[in-house]
Amino acid sequence: MVRKSPLEILYTDRCDIYNWESVKDPTTKVTEHKKVLRYENIPCRVSFKTISAVNQSTFEPVISQVVKLFLSKDIEIKAGSEIVVYRGGKVLQYKCSGLPAVYSNHQEIILLSAEEKA
Repeated sequence: MVRKSPLEILYTDRCDIYNWESVKDPTTKVTEHKKVLRYENIPCRVSFKTISAVNQSTFEPVISQVVKLFLSKDIEIKAGSEIVVYRGGKVLQYKCSGLPAVYSNHQEIILLSAEEKA
C-alpha cells in the first residue's frame, strides 16, 4: 500500500503533463521534435495569487497573477513542460516557466498561461 502525503488530501484538481522530445519515425527514420504525453490524470492543486503594483514611470496600476501547481514529488517535471489542468469542469492550459521547487512531501511549480511569453 502506497502511503500518501497529508497534502494530497487537498489535491482536488487533475493534470496532464507534456514534454517536447525528439522522436524518430521508425518508417522514415526522420527525427522530429514532438509534444509527448508524459503523465496523465495526475492529482494536483492549482493556487492563484494576485499581485498589485504601481508602474513607477506612469503611476498606473500593474496587476499580475502568479499560478502555482502543487503535486507529488514523485512526478518528474522538466523545465518547459506543458501542463493541462482540469478544475471544476474547466480546462486550463499552462506552460512550465522553470524548474520545480521540490520539498520533502510535495513539489511546487510556477506556471505561465500558455498564451504568455516566457
